[in-house]
Amino acid sequence: MIFDIEKIRTDFPILGREVNGRPLVYFDNGATTQKPKQVIDAITRYYADMNSNVHRGVHYLSQISTDAFEVTRRKVQAFIHAKHEHEIIITKGTTEAINIVASCYGRPFIDAGDEIIISAMEHHSNIVPWQMLCDEKGCKLRIIPMNDNGELAIEAYKSLFSERTKLVSFTYVSNALGTVNPVKEMIDIAHEHGVPVLVDGAQAIQHVAIDVQALDVDFFAFSGHKMYGPTGVGVLYGKEELLNKMPPYQGGGDMIKDVTFEKTTYNELPFKFEAGTPNIEAGICLGDAIDYIEGIGLDAIKAYEDELLAYATSRLSEIEGIRFIGTAEQKSSVISFVVDGVHPYDIGVILDKLGIAVRTGHHCAQPVMDAFDIPGTVRVSLAMYNTKEEVDALIEGLKRALNMLL
Repeated sequence: MIFDIEKIRTDFPILGREVNGRPLVYFDNGATTQKPKQVIDAITRYYADMNSNVHRGVHYLSQISTDAFEVTRRKVQAFIHAKHEHEIIITKGTTEAINIVASCYGRPFIDAGDEIIISAMEHHSNIVPWQMLCDEKGCKLRIIPMNDNGELAIEAYKSLFSERTKLVSFTYVSNALGTVNPVKEMIDIAHEHGVPVLVDGAQAIQHVAIDVQALDVDFFAFSGHKMYGPTGVGVLYGKEELLNKMPPYQGGGDMIKDVTFEKTTYNELPFKFEAGTPNIEAGICLGDAIDYIEGIGLDAIKAYEDELLAYATSRLSEIEGIRFIGTAEQKSSVISFVVDGVHPYDIGVILDKLGIAVRTGHHCAQPVMDAFDIPGTVRVSLAMYNTKEEVDALIEGLKRALNMLL
């Protein structure tokens, strides 16, 4: 399929609106992506045509809702190349997926004195759950350092392993730096020591093709809203043998086979980890987002976004006093920067007045900001519907902002 940017842009209704009397330029895709009309229409269609609880009813609406929900599970399985559909756990998002592993794998299998390896570039969602586990169990976090370019030190990573290492968890793509980590190499290193690996794929799933079997990753987490789907839905992939060993995350409906006051028998995978009524509409419509991405093709998306990233980086380099935070050789769709003498927040406010949406602050990655000794950055995060013309508008807006602020 030919990558038709104009056609793609017409699929996203919000891109046609104005902000402060100017055409919207949306560069906050790392926080959440906009939704194509195909997904928006699917949300409306769910509530208009099939709204009913899933996995519980024999009536028609419940059956068609359940079927649609399970179709999404199979679409996710195919999208990330999982071996079994029951290895796909539908969650609220990446954060819940990581917390499930911290709770249901960490509590039973990690003890006092054991160690968990994470990286210096993690989102808070891949730091705090492990800190909570360490506080509870008396285990310890070990941190993979990164260099001044925002790249992980692989030799230092290798040196962190010992007989006490019980889990490794790191991001595929840094939300604050755009760094693409050498995921396969890092997984292989961990497996040489017999250590399972969780990969936070929240910033990768919409940009690069994922094959969990080829990666041999043990757990993989991502969110629907960062891949043009609804909010409030995500996925935890886990290898069958690990998920079967883990206890449930929550108790309630759908995660049980049989309940008496004396004993409860838990349900089989994947339902053991899906207690209560899920976000049914979002779960179903995540499948429509996958259909949309696959209709364009991730290879075509990546090629376009890589070209746009190079163009945006080049144009931003024209700005006097700019300093890029995160200059890794391998990057994906994120540019973070500071400008000498100007607070990132002030830049963001003025750009907003010009209809340009960027993210400012620490991006839920305060340790990254501490490593670079800065309070935060301006983050420009790109998606497949962004254009070079929008980058040009950003450059003109940034120049105008700096003329006011300096």
